[in-house]
Amino acid sequence: MTKSTIIKYVKAPLLKKETRSNLEEKVRQQTDELKVRSGQLRQGADREKLAEEQIHIRTKAMEAALDGIFIIEAVNQRFPIIYANPAFQKLTGFAKNEVIGQDYFLLYGADADLRVVDEIKHTIDQGQSFHGEMLNFKKNGKKFWSSLRITPIRDTKGSVTHYVGIQTDISLMKQRDLEIEEQREELLHVTRVGKLAEFVSSLAHEISQPLTAILAYTQAAQRLLKDKEPQLQEILQYIINDDLRAAEVIKRLRVLLKKTKPVFESIDTNALINETVTLIMPHINARNKIIKFELDSKIPLIEGDRIQLQQVLLNLISNSLEAMESSPESRELLIRTSLKNTNTIRVEVKDSGCGIPEENMKKLFSHFFTSKPDGLGMGLSISRSIVEAHGGRLEAENNPDRGATLYFTLPVARKENW
Repeated sequence: MTKSTIIKYVKAPLLKKETRSNLEEKVRQQTDELKVRSGQLRQGADREKLAEEQIHIRTKAMEAALDGIFIIEAVNQRFPIIYANPAFQKLTGFAKNEVIGQDYFLLYGADADLRVVDEIKHTIDQGQSFHGEMLNFKKNGKKFWSSLRITPIRDTKGSVTHYVGIQTDISLMKQRDLEIEEQREELLHVTRVGKLAEFVSSLAHEISQPLTAILAYTQAAQRLLKDKEPQLQEILQYIINDDLRAAEVIKRLRVLLKKTKPVFESIDTNALINETVTLIMPHINARNKIIKFELDSKIPLIEGDRIQLQQVLLNLISNSLEAMESSPESRELLIRTSLKNTNTIRVEVKDSGCGIPEENMKKLFSHFFTSKPDGLGMGLSISRSIVEAHGGRLEAENNPDRGATLYFTLPVARKENW
């Protein structure tokens, strides 16, 4: 064996060993790279899964929200709706297929407040947020109040691409605010009425003094002209009668304003009606109205406070006269008494006026409700309280032809009190 052959024999195993070492190193490097890439893939998959879960949660949250949520495109001048959650659909009354792709502003309808709609459009055109309250209309035309918040969505360059809106039904809140305002007005009204009662009581006292003087002077003139000037005597008697009537009205007014307990006695309802009409007859004639009677002469006596029941009759007659004021053809007023049953009488005041609007019928006897510009809104409320204190009931109904009838029922008196 030559020397060169020996050298080759010795170096060959060494080269194989180095090659194996290099291969193992490359394998390790590739394995490490695979592990890194595998880890990156797992992390990417995890991040993608997490992102999907977050999108799913956000979508479910918007779907479950009680407020109406919608998204509209900003780049399209038609402002089409691309998303509307179930609460928005329920709030507006429109189904999903009736909302998606539609111009957002068409949902307001023709009856919406155009000033608010224009303000929303102007705000969107400026790329700004809007927050306000407005009166809306559902698909079926029903009104509801809503709080509306619209916010722009911008891309990475800062351009507005969409708007997200949140709409909340605040109808109940508005109703409560209205009730609180009405209660506040009632309290102020009570204060004004209390002061008015004090003023009227003082005024009644002041008026009674000159009435007494007029009566004294007139009676003195009668005595001086005794058996003389019969026509003048007749005029003086008219003055005395009217003076006494005015004094009686003042007296009763002062009694009504005093906080005294009612005095119950047996009363002939027909006689009470005649007395009351006599008091208000000049007022009836001045309005050029005609009053008719259908009084059942067989109705039994009732028990009650004469002054209070007379107040009820005066109020019902006055209301009927005012109801006929707007129509010159409405001239006839009818007062009717009848026996509803063996234990109850019924008194009706029927006019031929404009009638009572249906929306006012339920609150007609409420405290401080009035349809008259100068009304206090107390007359019918007080009248119902008086009638109920007497064990009866005061009601109202529209007549089949025209006008309305206000009527009340009262229990008859016990026979031992007749």
